[in-house]
Amino acid sequence: MPSFGTDGVRGIANTEIPASYALALGRAAAKVLGGQRVLIGRDTRRSGPLLESALAAGFATEGVDVELLGVLPTPAIALMAAERGVPAAVITASHNPFSDNGIKLFAAGGRKLPDDVETRIEAEIASLADPIRTGGDVGSIATVEGAALRYIAARTHAVEPAALDGMTVVLDCANGATFAVAAEIFRAVGAVVTTIADTPDGTNINAGCGATHPRPLAQAVVAARADLGLAFDGDGDRLIAVDQHGKIVDGDRIIALLAGDLRAQGRLVDDTVVVTVMSNLGFHRAMSSAGIIVQTTAVGDRYVLEALAAGGLSLGGEQSGHIIVSDLATTGDGILAGLLLADLVARSGGGLADLAAASMQVFPQVLVNVRVAERNPEIAALLADDIAQTERGLGGEGRVLVRASGTEPLIRVMVEAATEEIAQSAADGLAAIVKRRFG
Repeated sequence: MPSFGTDGVRGIANTEIPASYALALGRAAAKVLGGQRVLIGRDTRRSGPLLESALAAGFATEGVDVELLGVLPTPAIALMAAERGVPAAVITASHNPFSDNGIKLFAAGGRKLPDDVETRIEAEIASLADPIRTGGDVGSIATVEGAALRYIAARTHAVEPAALDGMTVVLDCANGATFAVAAEIFRAVGAVVTTIADTPDGTNINAGCGATHPRPLAQAVVAARADLGLAFDGDGDRLIAVDQHGKIVDGDRIIALLAGDLRAQGRLVDDTVVVTVMSNLGFHRAMSSAGIIVQTTAVGDRYVLEALAAGGLSLGGEQSGHIIVSDLATTGDGILAGLLLADLVARSGGGLADLAAASMQVFPQVLVNVRVAERNPEIAALLADDIAQTERGLGGEGRVLVRASGTEPLIRVMVEAATEEIAQSAADGLAAIVKRRFG
């Protein structure tokens, strides 16, 4: 049976994530989350309607009325859950290839589930009995109209009217869930918009495009002489930007820029930002110089979200592009983050290239993935001596992170150092140790 990872359940559609599992998950989630209604949305994968039908049937089996939102970005579905005060589910594998799919669950109010609730759902799946509801006790399934319009309206109100008047923007929709709404939002606030990867066919989601493949966007920005480019992932909860010269601007730089802007506006609660352990050492040093406190969590935007909620904080995210502005959204929202970034560029009177360059000095970072026999969450403790020795070799000008992937049997070895050569050598050395002991 699939298990919850750092962002819901995920795997190869119809084998690792079969319709039978979606049915069982819907039943179990209905029992654990409670409530009379649930919202379900999806991205553009070919397997989406298959799993949508099974998941909806699972909820309805337990007497829950299901409202289908169709293809929408994950943050749009979370927004609807927050506004209606009901649970929600998103059928998506985010940035994974189209052959994968998965299911993300949101509690009533549009927030991701904590670990203990996911554990209860998994236990409930294991103990499901035959359905007993009949007649009027069976839940209904209906399609909801207008959800996309509600999301568009909410996001355009995040900035001033005509905030991007005259700005030229290229949007890479990853052939995913943002393809029908992103351009509408940016045009509504004045931007001149060009879109790429905006013709999903069920199989081309994330295929050589989007936040995980920003090079085509960079080329399109330069060719169009645009002010900037914004790339989303398949379900729209991540953002990677490109400046006017085609240089990639990752989540660390975007968070650094937004942190400074929110602080200047008096909107950065407690002058604190939340990031994961993957954020670059240069980010930490830049925030320290700016007088901004950095709170660090484990990898995964769910942990950033938990820290933001616990502290009542306003901004957090990941280097990979999950960016949460908590007074405007309950989860990462690539379109919202891109809109706020473009608004900052417009107000600055300069270009994204200069802003990004001034935001932080990046330490070269090397990531080596080592495939192992099985995931081992305690890998850092088991390699503590080797990690400490490697860090001593960096002479205080770098850091080392070793962790297990949240979704695959991989150990990720990350090293930052003064030069890429030093980082690569240190990472390769640690990776060899991991392979020898756990491969």
